[in-house]
Amino acid sequence: VITALITPLRDGKVDEAAFDRLLERQIAAGVEGVVAMGTTGESASLTTAERLAVIERCVSVAAGRVRVLAGAGAAATDKVIDLVRHAKTVGADGALVVTPYYNRPSQAGLQAHFEAVADAVQLPIVLYNVPGRTGCDLSNETTAALASHPNIVGIKDATADMGRVSWMHANIPGAADGRFALISGDDSSFLGYVAHGGVGVISVTSNVAPEAMVALQKA
Repeated sequence: VITALITPLRDGKVDEAAFDRLLERQIAAGVEGVVAMGTTGESASLTTAERLAVIERCVSVAAGRVRVLAGAGAAATDKVIDLVRHAKTVGADGALVVTPYYNRPSQAGLQAHFEAVADAVQLPIVLYNVPGRTGCDLSNETTAALASHPNIVGIKDATADMGRVSWMHANIPGAADGRFALISGDDSSFLGYVAHGGVGVISVTSNVAPEAMVALQKA
Protein backbone atom coordinates (compact mmCIF):
# COMPACT_ATOMS: atom_id res chain seq x y z
CA VAL A 1 0.00 0.00 0.00
CA ILE A 2 1.33 3.37 -1.08
CA THR A 3 -0.76 6.37 -0.03
CA ALA A 4 -1.39 9.13 -2.56
CA LEU A 5 -1.23 11.87 0.05
CA ILE A 6 -3.65 14.75 0.04
CA THR A 7 -2.14 18.17 0.69
CA PRO A 8 -3.97 19.78 3.63
CA LEU A 9 -4.65 23.47 3.04
CA ARG A 10 -5.67 26.21 5.44
CA ASP A 11 -6.29 29.86 4.60
CA GLY A 12 -4.98 29.35 1.09
CA LYS A 13 -1.66 27.87 2.18
CA VAL A 14 -0.26 24.40 2.76
CA ASP A 15 -1.02 23.31 6.34
CA GLU A 16 2.37 21.85 7.20
CA ALA A 17 1.41 20.63 10.67
CA ALA A 18 -1.61 18.75 9.30
CA PHE A 19 0.54 17.28 6.53
CA ASP A 20 3.04 16.03 9.10
CA ARG A 21 0.27 14.41 11.17
CA LEU A 22 -1.17 12.73 8.09
CA LEU A 23 2.22 11.35 7.10
CA GLU A 24 2.97 10.09 10.60
CA ARG A 25 -0.36 8.26 10.68
CA GLN A 26 0.44 6.55 7.39
CA ILE A 27 3.81 5.40 8.69
CA ALA A 28 2.31 4.14 11.95
CA ALA A 29 -0.32 2.18 10.00
CA GLY A 30 2.36 0.29 8.09
CA VAL A 31 2.06 1.60 4.54
CA GLU A 32 5.11 0.85 2.42
CA GLY A 33 5.27 4.22 0.76
CA VAL A 34 3.64 7.55 0.02
CA VAL A 35 3.24 9.77 -3.01
CA ALA A 36 3.76 13.47 -2.44
CA MET A 37 2.28 15.82 -5.02
CA GLY A 38 0.35 13.31 -7.04
CA THR A 39 -2.93 14.49 -8.50
CA THR A 40 -4.65 13.68 -5.18
CA GLY A 41 -2.20 16.12 -3.58
CA GLU A 42 -3.59 19.07 -5.55
CA SER A 43 -0.47 19.24 -7.71
CA ALA A 44 -2.39 20.90 -10.54
CA SER A 45 -3.61 23.64 -8.21
CA LEU A 46 -0.43 24.55 -6.32
CA THR A 47 2.42 26.71 -7.54
CA THR A 48 5.65 25.04 -8.61
CA ALA A 49 7.35 26.41 -5.49
CA GLU A 50 4.64 24.89 -3.29
CA ARG A 51 4.90 21.54 -5.09
CA LEU A 52 8.64 21.38 -4.57
CA ALA A 53 8.37 22.43 -0.93
CA VAL A 54 5.81 19.70 -0.16
CA ILE A 55 8.01 17.02 -1.71
CA GLU A 56 11.02 18.24 0.26
CA ARG A 57 8.99 18.25 3.47
CA CYS A 58 7.67 14.75 2.81
CA VAL A 59 11.17 13.36 2.30
CA SER A 60 12.41 15.13 5.42
CA VAL A 61 9.57 13.99 7.69
CA ALA A 62 9.56 10.43 6.33
CA ALA A 63 13.29 10.26 7.06
CA GLY A 64 13.72 6.92 5.33
CA ARG A 65 10.95 5.16 7.27
CA VAL A 66 8.83 4.70 4.12
CA ARG A 67 9.59 5.16 0.46
CA VAL A 68 8.62 8.50 -1.03
CA LEU A 69 7.51 8.85 -4.63
CA ALA A 70 7.46 12.40 -5.91
CA GLY A 71 4.61 13.32 -8.21
CA ALA A 72 6.32 14.67 -11.32
CA GLY A 73 3.53 14.95 -13.83
CA ALA A 74 3.32 17.75 -16.38
CA ALA A 75 2.21 18.21 -19.96
CA ALA A 76 5.69 19.23 -21.16
CA THR A 77 8.59 16.77 -21.23
CA ASP A 78 11.20 19.32 -20.15
CA LYS A 79 9.13 20.30 -17.11
CA VAL A 80 8.78 16.65 -16.09
CA ILE A 81 12.54 16.23 -16.33
CA ASP A 82 13.04 19.27 -14.09
CA LEU A 83 10.59 17.85 -11.52
CA VAL A 84 12.27 14.44 -11.53
CA ARG A 85 15.69 16.06 -11.12
CA HIS A 86 14.39 17.96 -8.12
CA ALA A 87 12.98 14.73 -6.67
CA LYS A 88 16.38 13.09 -6.94
CA THR A 89 18.16 16.11 -5.49
CA VAL A 90 16.01 16.14 -2.33
CA GLY A 91 16.27 12.39 -1.78
CA ALA A 92 12.98 10.95 -3.04
CA ASP A 93 13.06 7.23 -3.75
CA GLY A 94 11.36 7.57 -7.12
CA ALA A 95 8.99 9.61 -9.25
CA LEU A 96 5.41 9.02 -10.32
CA VAL A 97 4.96 10.37 -13.85
CA VAL A 98 1.48 10.66 -15.30
CA THR A 99 0.82 10.67 -19.03
CA PRO A 100 0.86 14.21 -20.48
CA TYR A 101 -2.65 15.51 -19.89
CA TYR A 102 -4.76 17.26 -22.51
CA ASN A 103 -2.13 17.02 -25.28
CA ARG A 104 -3.27 13.49 -26.28
CA PRO A 105 0.03 12.35 -27.84
CA SER A 106 0.29 9.23 -29.98
CA GLN A 107 1.67 6.01 -28.52
CA ALA A 108 5.00 6.76 -30.21
CA GLY A 109 4.92 10.20 -28.63
CA LEU A 110 4.20 8.72 -25.21
CA GLN A 111 7.07 6.30 -25.53
CA ALA A 112 9.43 9.10 -26.57
CA HIS A 113 8.23 11.27 -23.67
CA PHE A 114 8.80 8.66 -20.97
CA GLU A 115 12.09 7.49 -22.45
CA ALA A 116 13.38 11.06 -22.52
CA VAL A 117 12.56 11.45 -18.82
CA ALA A 118 14.06 8.08 -17.90
CA ASP A 119 17.21 8.82 -19.90
CA ALA A 120 17.68 12.24 -18.32
CA VAL A 121 17.62 11.30 -14.62
CA GLN A 122 18.88 8.19 -12.84
CA LEU A 123 15.86 7.75 -10.58
CA PRO A 124 13.25 4.96 -10.54
CA ILE A 125 10.13 6.01 -12.43
CA VAL A 126 6.61 4.63 -12.04
CA LEU A 127 4.39 5.26 -15.05
CA TYR A 128 0.87 6.53 -14.31
CA ASN A 129 -2.03 5.83 -16.64
CA VAL A 130 -5.35 7.46 -15.79
CA PRO A 131 -7.08 8.13 -19.13
CA GLY A 132 -10.33 9.20 -17.51
CA ARG A 133 -8.56 12.31 -16.21
CA THR A 134 -5.85 12.99 -18.76
CA GLY A 135 -7.63 12.18 -22.03
CA CYS A 136 -4.60 10.06 -22.88
CA ASP A 137 -4.30 6.26 -22.68
CA LEU A 138 -0.98 4.44 -22.35
CA SER A 139 -1.48 1.15 -24.19
CA ASN A 140 -0.34 -2.24 -22.92
CA GLU A 141 2.07 -2.55 -25.81
CA THR A 142 3.68 0.83 -25.12
CA THR A 143 3.91 -0.04 -21.42
CA ALA A 144 5.67 -3.28 -22.37
CA ALA A 145 8.15 -1.37 -24.53
CA LEU A 146 8.86 1.10 -21.73
CA ALA A 147 9.27 -1.67 -19.15
CA SER A 148 12.58 -2.64 -20.76
CA HIS A 149 14.12 0.69 -19.67
CA PRO A 150 16.22 0.16 -16.52
CA ASN A 151 14.87 3.31 -14.83
CA ILE A 152 11.19 2.49 -15.42
CA VAL A 153 10.16 0.14 -12.62
CA GLY A 154 6.37 -0.11 -12.69
CA ILE A 155 3.00 1.34 -13.55
CA LYS A 156 0.14 2.85 -11.58
CA ASP A 157 -2.84 1.60 -13.58
CA ALA A 158 -6.01 3.54 -12.84
CA THR A 159 -8.07 2.11 -15.71
CA ALA A 160 -9.92 -0.46 -13.52
CA ASP A 161 -9.58 -2.86 -16.47
CA MET A 162 -8.73 -6.34 -15.22
CA GLY A 163 -7.94 -7.48 -18.75
CA ARG A 164 -5.06 -5.03 -18.84
CA VAL A 165 -3.36 -6.29 -15.71
CA SER A 166 -3.77 -9.89 -16.83
CA TRP A 167 -2.15 -9.05 -20.18
CA MET A 168 0.72 -7.14 -18.59
CA HIS A 169 1.30 -9.89 -16.01
CA ALA A 170 1.58 -12.45 -18.80
CA ASN A 171 3.50 -10.42 -21.38
CA ILE A 172 5.87 -7.98 -19.65
CA PRO A 173 9.16 -9.54 -18.51
CA GLY A 174 9.54 -9.00 -14.78
CA ALA A 175 5.84 -8.35 -14.14
CA ALA A 176 5.20 -11.83 -12.78
CA ASP A 177 7.98 -11.60 -10.17
CA GLY A 178 7.58 -7.94 -9.23
CA ARG A 179 10.63 -6.54 -11.00
CA PHE A 180 8.18 -4.43 -13.00
CA ALA A 181 5.49 -3.53 -10.46
CA LEU A 182 1.84 -3.64 -11.54
CA ILE A 183 0.12 -1.28 -9.09
CA SER A 184 -3.57 -0.49 -8.98
CA GLY A 185 -4.47 3.17 -9.02
CA ASP A 186 -8.15 2.57 -8.35
CA ASP A 187 -9.28 1.68 -4.84
CA SER A 188 -12.62 0.18 -5.84
CA SER A 189 -11.00 -2.44 -8.11
CA PHE A 190 -7.83 -2.94 -6.04
CA LEU A 191 -8.78 -6.41 -4.82
CA GLY A 192 -9.55 -7.63 -8.32
CA TYR A 193 -6.37 -6.06 -9.66
CA VAL A 194 -4.21 -7.95 -7.18
CA ALA A 195 -6.11 -11.17 -7.92
CA HIS A 196 -5.20 -10.73 -11.59
CA GLY A 197 -1.49 -10.29 -10.90
CA GLY A 198 -1.01 -6.83 -9.40
CA VAL A 199 1.26 -6.29 -6.41
CA GLY A 200 -0.52 -3.50 -4.55
CA VAL A 201 -2.23 -0.15 -4.71
CA ILE A 202 -1.45 3.55 -4.78
CA SER A 203 -4.44 4.47 -2.69
CA VAL A 204 -6.55 7.53 -1.98
CA THR A 205 -8.69 5.66 0.57
CA SER A 206 -5.64 5.06 2.76
CA ASN A 207 -5.53 8.77 3.57
CA VAL A 208 -8.50 8.11 5.88
CA ALA A 209 -8.28 4.32 6.40
CA PRO A 210 -4.62 3.28 6.17
CA GLU A 211 -4.95 0.50 8.72
CA ALA A 212 -7.80 -1.12 6.79
CA MET A 213 -6.01 -0.85 3.45
CA VAL A 214 -2.84 -2.40 4.89
CA ALA A 215 -4.90 -5.23 6.41
CA LEU A 216 -6.60 -5.85 3.05
CA GLN A 217 -3.26 -5.97 1.24
CA LYS A 218 -1.80 -8.40 3.77
CA ALA A 219 -4.88 -10.63 3.55
